[in-house]
Order: sequence, then structure tokens, then C-alpha cells
Amino acid sequence: MAKRKVVLIHGLWLHASSWRDWIQLLQEQGYTAFHPPWPGEAPTVQACRQDPAAVTGKGVRDVADHYASFIAGLEDPPVLVGHSFGGLIAQILLGRGLAAAAIALDPAPLKGVWQLPFTALRASLPVLANPFNRNRAFSLTFDQFRYGFANALTVEEARLLYDLWTIPSPARPLFQAATATFTPAAETKVSTQNRNRGPLLITGGSRDHIAPPVLGKATAKKYPRGLVTDFKLFENRGHSLVIDHGWREVAGYCLDWLQRNGF
Repeated sequence: MAKRKVVLIHGLWLHASSWRDWIQLLQEQGYTAFHPPWPGEAPTVQACRQDPAAVTGKGVRDVADHYASFIAGLEDPPVLVGHSFGGLIAQILLGRGLAAAAIALDPAPLKGVWQLPFTALRASLPVLANPFNRNRAFSLTFDQFRYGFANALTVEEARLLYDLWTIPSPARPLFQAATATFTPAAETKVSTQNRNRGPLLITGGSRDHIAPPVLGKATAKKYPRGLVTDFKLFENRGHSLVIDHGWREVAGYCLDWLQRNGF
């Protein structure tokens, strides 16, 4: 029996090609895997850096609808694997009934998760401090990347990952997440009460500054009992856990989880 197709969804500030190693591993395990870019994202890291305006103004709904259109071209609902804001997008699409299962790796908070850890605030402040950034594309400096993504890594590895994968990203999703509590029709809202949805795995990294595990745990509690909603904590891992030297541990756990749930 053929395995479900897998669609990988990245988050802010990383290029779609940062899933390169995951794609290879999934293919080795018999999956057909895709890593579509965000709307407006150029095919290469360098091209994105040269034209940041192409992603300007894209919000959570724009991104979710973009991936929904991609999924519509597949024969069957796929498994979604999303990181950071990609993890939030994966949950939105799972709630819409467009996926067979979803894995949200250190996801951005959905509407209703109100906790705001200091590290998350500090990591977001360079963007949120200027309201005019809302309709702009924003690039992280190396120091900002080191604090937000790579605080659990050596300076050398952090620099390597920064140079390889970072791109300008739209600031709008960050503002949407920050104001969701006060926005009745927030685009970060997830249909958590959909009892027909497939299994969901949420992860956290114990040293994650952008999406500390308290956010992932609070997210899991938003879903009703009786459906598969699992949480996994990765010790001593930061927000870079999908691209750094320990990515295989995370990917291996995800593969095992998929197999346990029939995928």
C-alpha cells in the first residue's frame, strides 16, 4: 500500500529548501514529499534576498490558502509537517479537513493561546516594535537569528545555518499572532473542535526562544479529548531543531509517530 504524500511547510525567515535533508529522508522511507514555497517566495535563497518585496504583506490566511491550493492538486489528503508558523498553517489546514494528519514542530501560537513568555517577546520585538513593519518584509540580523533560532548551537553552526537558509519574510503573520487575542476574526484561529480531523503531533524544544514549550502545551490543550493530540518535548533543543545538527532525531521521532498512527 502506497504511503501518504507529505507536504512540508516552513515558517518565517527560512527558505523552503531548508527542508532538503527531510525530503531525502522521507523519500528513503518510501514517502513522496513536497516542500512548496510560501506565496511570493523565490526559488532560491539568494533570489529571495535580492527581492524581499515579493513577499510583502502576505498574511496567515494568504499562506494557508496558498497551501490549500497546492493540496487540492493531490489525489488524497496528505500528511502535513510544519515548523514555526508552518506548524500553525498545518493546524489550520488540518482543521479545514484538508490533511490526513499533521505535525506541528514548535508552532506559532493559534488564537486562544495567550501566554507570552519573555523570550518569545524579546525574539519578536525587533519586528513588532515598529508598527510600520506590518506591511513590510523583514530580515533577521545574525544576532537576532542567534537569539531566536540558534541559541542552543555554537556560534559556528549558527553562522552556517544563517548563511545557508535565512531569507526576508513578511512581518504581517507576526503581527497577526500578537494581536489575535483582541481580534475576533483573527487569521490565526484554528478549528480545534473539528472531531473529524486526523491525528496531530505538537512538539516543543526546551530551549526554544521563539516558541517555548509552554505555547505548544497550551495549544494541545485547546483540542478536545478523544482525538489523537500528542505533545513531544525535545530536551536542550532550540527553534533551529529542524535544520541543525540534531534534525535527524526530530525527523526520526516524527516518522515513528506517523507509523504508529497508520501513516
